[in-house]
Order: sequence, then C-alpha cells, then structure tokens
Amino acid sequence: MTTSNTTTFDLSIDDLIEEAFERCGMRPTSGYQLTSARRSLNLLFLDWANRGLNLWTIEEATFALTAGVNEISLDASVVNVLEAVIRQNNQGTNTDVYIERISREDWLNVPDKTTEARPAQFYVERTNIPKVYFYPAPAAGYTFVYYRIRRIQDAGAYTNTADVNFRFLPCLASGLAYYLSLKFAADRASALKAIYEEDFQRAALEDRDTASVQFVPDLGV
Repeated sequence: MTTSNTTTFDLSIDDLIEEAFERCGMRPTSGYQLTSARRSLNLLFLDWANRGLNLWTIEEATFALTAGVNEISLDASVVNVLEAVIRQNNQGTNTDVYIERISREDWLNVPDKTTEARPAQFYVERTNIPKVYFYPAPAAGYTFVYYRIRRIQDAGAYTNTADVNFRFLPCLASGLAYYLSLKFAADRASALKAIYEEDFQRAALEDRDTASVQFVPDLGV
C-alpha cells in the first residue's frame, strides 16, 4: 500500500470557513457571509484565550531591567505571565534565580517600593497593556526572563492558515460551525455546540505538559 509520506495537512482560512458553512448545511454565497465568518473566527480565538492554556502560545521572553525602575510594560499581545526568573550575567555565565509572583494586595502592601536589590517578587497588572512591578526595584545588571501566554494571531487574509496547533484543527472547524449556526442555522446550533465542546475537550486534554510529577507527603506535621 502506498501512502502520501507527508504530514503537512492544514486548512487555509477560506477552507475553514467553507467547512464550517457546510456543517451548517449551506455554502457561503456573499461577501458579507465571508466577512461575518472571519469575524466569528477571531472571536473564537479570543474565547480560547479565556478557556485556559494553549501550549503553542506559550513563549519565553526577556526584558533587560533598568536600575531603580520597578515597573515595565509588556507587549499588548501578552495574555498573562506564567512563571519567571531573574537572570544575572557574571563574566559570561548566566545565573537564574526564581522570582515569586504576588497579588495586587501584596504589592500594595509593600512599604518601600524604591528599595534596590535583586528582585524577589513581581506583580502582573493585567490591563490592555500588561505591566509588571518588581520588589525590590532592580539594581543594575538584571534581566527578567519569563514564560508568557500570547494571543492567538488574528485570522487575517483568507489565504492565511490559522495560528493553531494541528491538533486543534478539528476543534477549530467545529467551533466556527457552531458560531456561524447562531447566525445562519439556528436549528443546528445545539448539535454543533455539543460537537464543538467534545472536540475542544479532546484537544485540550492532549494539549498539556506530560512531564511526570511526584508528590511527597510532609510527615513532619
């Protein structure tokens, strides 16, 4: 038996839209329907950001800190900061030290926010332009190294492919079909929603870190 010997299948935005409309029992026949579908697709991406971690959107980033400045602004595409270290370069050798994330209340209760040393804590203000506040304020020579969740890229041109991992393509098609059914095929919405939720759950269960974890009871208590 001959196989294709390829593993590159993907769907362009217009192919996704066509697939979604077919699941609604129709074909797009107007420019408005295409525009509406692309808008729904972008809203679907935003919903995924609210549903939890999407591993393909987790990236490492760095920010060189300025001595005495305890506040930085991150890129607007950052959804959240997962974890971070403070890096110091000493004669060409990088040393990374864990830094603790604290709450807004904890940050507010820091009595002297101008103290300078190696930062040990950080607070993330999740505004439209996310900001990070450090305590103590950094002395010279430190870099903030962090893992961030970034927004899924917009759909853009119809010839683009979606900024999703291949495992989520079935979920993407079923999710878009459900969104479109709310506008163009209300009689199918309930069934399409059930399919979408099942597809998303299946993909989300696979989209996780599979490193082993060991829990050790504290017998000294």
